[in-house]
Amino acid sequence: MSSRFLIVTADDFGLHPAVNEAVELAARHGCLSAASLMVAAPAAADAVRRARELPALRVGLHLVLCDGAAVLPPVLIPDLVDAAGRFGARMVRDGLRFFALRSVRRQLEAEIHSQFAAFARTGLELDHVNAHKHFHLHPTVLGMMLRIGRDFGLRAVRVPDEPLWFGLTAGARLRAGTHALLLAPWLRLMKQRLGAAGVMHCDRVFGIARSGCMDEGSVLEVLARLPPGSTELYLHPATQGGARISASMHAYRHDAELHALLSPRVRAALAALAASGTACGGYADLARILEARAAGV
Repeated sequence: MSSRFLIVTADDFGLHPAVNEAVELAARHGCLSAASLMVAAPAAADAVRRARELPALRVGLHLVLCDGAAVLPPVLIPDLVDAAGRFGARMVRDGLRFFALRSVRRQLEAEIHSQFAAFARTGLELDHVNAHKHFHLHPTVLGMMLRIGRDFGLRAVRVPDEPLWFGLTAGARLRAGTHALLLAPWLRLMKQRLGAAGVMHCDRVFGIARSGCMDEGSVLEVLARLPPGSTELYLHPATQGGARISASMHAYRHDAELHALLSPRVRAALAALAASGTACGGYADLARILEARAAGV
């Protein structure tokens, strides 16, 4: 598509009441158009209640397979979680086990199915699916996501393909370049598999290189250079910050990301983009636009 479409997403919906509060504030008074729900997280029920009162907010599944809670009890997935039912954070080790061990894959498939089913029970429309820490880049996870998701109405998946310039301007040139080089073949494979499955994705994503610090300046930088086509900009807003949300997020500036979503300067920049033809919404809205264009409407 030659014109521009922007999705502004909050990840980790349901992780903590402060995250849910921020999502509601940003959806009502800011520029947030979508959120990704952790169905087994401690505040998931509160997130669902808020989402039902926000009909314009597009909600998807934030599949958790690392550093978070599982839906199934530990006795059913003992190779995936600890005694408390939590996934670990050793993604390289776990990724190798997904490839190598059939028993682990059976448990993984059962958990992914259970998370899709838990989302379906909320009654919310499934706008999109992504995975915590983008673990769906793993071919095994992606394959299961596509196969299982087909029965639950999966139509859009986030492809974590971030323009290199954004990582370079984040002040870590070597890391950004290495990251882009290593991910390139996996991103190509992911796009090929999504295309074959008829599942849509945006042309690009912003938020990876500055995860946890997508402040007002970062968002304005993206909006000032927003290219043609479809873009997803994702953040981690909350009314509290850091380790109070999660121990693994001790350096995250959740409150700064919420400020960016509520910022009058950001809203003014979006208004200027809208005046020049940029549309905003969720993946469901993007799908309708693309379908209308294909039909010549």
